[in-house]
Amino acid sequence: MLPAIHSALSGLQAYSQKTQATANNIANLNTPGFQRDVVTLSSQAPQGVTASVSKDQSPGPLVAEPTDNTIALVEQSNVDLVQEMPDLIMEKNGFSANITTLKTADQMMGTLIDLKA
Repeated sequence: MLPAIHSALSGLQAYSQKTQATANNIANLNTPGFQRDVVTLSSQAPQGVTASVSKDQSPGPLVAEPTDNTIALVEQSNVDLVQEMPDLIMEKNGFSANITTLKTADQMMGTLIDLKA
């Protein structure tokens, strides 16, 4: 039961990092030159999940903006809200799954203690 608790807690921490990155991406949607954070989840030995954060290096769209006497092309953020919103839904489901695992392990531990007492 303790491995299940460890796995659920590491999953909650990983999804917390993923949610923070998504929130940061959405907050910087209109920041010129901002590059979105990408969080990759991977398994951790012997059990659990680990999150690694990297920058999406793809360029954002170029927009013509007037300067003193010329027009300059300015790179905008490469964040796509259409991609970020489904990520938030998946992160919510990841939180729910890990909390359910944590609750189940807690109930099993309580039942075991009741049986032993």
